Amino acid sequence: MLSIPNKLLMTKSNRFFLLMASLLGATGVALGAYASHGLSSWGSAQQVEYFQLAVNYQLLHAIVLLIISVINLLMPNRYLLLSQISLLLGVCFFSGSLYLYVLMGTKIIVWITPVGGLLLILAWLFAALSFITKSRKC
Repeated sequence: MLSIPNKLLMTKSNRFFLLMASLLGATGVALGAYASHGLSSWGSAQQVEYFQLAVNYQLLHAIVLLIISVINLLMPNRYLLLSQISLLLGVCFFSGSLYLYVLMGTKIIVWITPVGGLLLILAWLFAALSFITKSRKC
C-alpha cells in the first residue's frame, strides 16, 4: 500500500517537470485555439490537421507528464525520471516539429517528428519499467 510521507521532497527536478507539464498544458490550449481560429483562416485543411495532431499529442502528454511527475514525487524512481525526460523531449520534438512544419513550411524539420515519436514510446516503456521493478531512489 502507498503511504504518503508527511513532507514530500520537492527537488529542483520535481519542480522543473511539474512546471513543464503545466506550461505544456497552457501552451497546448493556446495553440489549439489558434488552430481553430487563426490557422484555419489561412492554412490548408492538411496544415490544420497536422497542427491539431501536434496539439492533441502535446495536451495528452502534458497530462501524462504531470501524472508521472506526481508519482515520481511520491515514489522516486530512476525509470520515472527517464520517462519524464523522454516525455518532455518527445513532445518538443514531435509536436514542435509539426508546428514548425506548418508555420514555416520547411520539410527539413519533419525528420525530427519520428524521433519525437520514438521518445514518447520510450517514455511509456520507462514508466512501465518503473512499475515492474523495485523502487530505487534516483
